[in-house]
Amino acid sequence: MTAGARKRIAIALGDANGIGPEIAVKAALALRDEPVDVVLVGDAYVLQAQLDRMGEGADAVTIADVPALPRDAFLPGQVRAEAGAATVAYVRAAVEMAQRGEVDAVVGCPHSETSIHQAGISFSGYPGLIAELTGTASDQVFLLLVCPELKIGHVTLHEPLTTALARLTPDLVVDAAVAVADAMGALGIRNPRIGVFGINPHAGEDGLFGTEDETITKPAVARLRERGLQVDGPIGADLLLSQRKHDVYLAMYHDQGHIPVKLLSPLQSSALSVGGGVFFSSVGHGCAFDIAGRGVADATATIRTVRSLAGLRG
Repeated sequence: MTAGARKRIAIALGDANGIGPEIAVKAALALRDEPVDVVLVGDAYVLQAQLDRMGEGADAVTIADVPALPRDAFLPGQVRAEAGAATVAYVRAAVEMAQRGEVDAVVGCPHSETSIHQAGISFSGYPGLIAELTGTASDQVFLLLVCPELKIGHVTLHEPLTTALARLTPDLVVDAAVAVADAMGALGIRNPRIGVFGINPHAGEDGLFGTEDETITKPAVARLRERGLQVDGPIGADLLLSQRKHDVYLAMYHDQGHIPVKLLSPLQSSALSVGGGVFFSSVGHGCAFDIAGRGVADATATIRTVRSLAGLRG
């Protein structure tokens, strides 16, 4: 992304039967007077239905039409395989726009893993999809959760805890930390102070509570320091978070990083996929099928995410 230039951000609709279309349109309308150009990527008829509900004309937003969802499968509040397939089609189109240089970054509205799996598509979250779409190794795209209070990267993500722990290596921790540091630079924080969570309670207490930190996180931290990064740890996540001395933290597995962010900021967090060569972020909440189509969805996280990717404050 070019520093100082007006940014063009694509918003992919996510699951059209969830709140994605509503928060996408609300975000685009809210940002009309700000120095960012928003392009909504998805089925034009879905977006038009949302505009009609809000009393807005078709010219109120910019739409990149991606015909993917059959009209008889557009059923707000329902989990449908067709909507899962369309979710992936929208993101694919938006990422291709970014690769062609037509947009500077992509925001993905909430997806439903259930609907995507019902469509027969292997899916473990947006980072894995971004890896596939960009031709990046699946273990080299990582998640960075960002909210007003915290920024936490994840070495592993959507997988059984036993599998995640078995995959942890010093190399993987180093790769995640470097990707997170690079992303922080793009967000305006150069050479960030990184706090690395231990795997075990108290980071293993020098082997008393397990040897994984002795063999994985400690060697990784040493290598990161050799590369010139400002890194502390491994330290127990509870102690590190209580100190709040760092710009960003590195969690070893999903819940270790998600719980603090969701606790502090359930509706305002962004989820950046870092390491894939495309600046991509989703929002840190789900499809909210229970309120889809009611007009009461909160677009705050989407607005904040667009502003963040565009280098704007607020």
